[in-house]
Amino acid sequence: MKMIVETDSAKGLLGLLGERITVWCCNYIYAGMLEGVGDHDIKLTDAYVVYETGPLTDSGFENAEKLPSDWYVRTSAIESYGVMQ
Repeated sequence: MKMIVETDSAKGLLGLLGERITVWCCNYIYAGMLEGVGDHDIKLTDAYVVYETGPLTDSGFENAEKLPSDWYVRTSAIESYGVMQ
């Protein structure tokens, strides 16, 4: 698994290491600090599963539940991702 490294050339998920991201997947939306990017998984810390986003320009989610530990998401399930306010 790749971990946070200082660089100016990283793109995609690697470029977001250390950022709080939101990940839209096939069935659920996840949010958390991107701590790792592997060949098949990403690792989120301080992770949440999001049931209702509310307005996407708001600073938080309308209904999100904190997950009990670090959370891993399969990259094959990811449809889109990014940093939200």
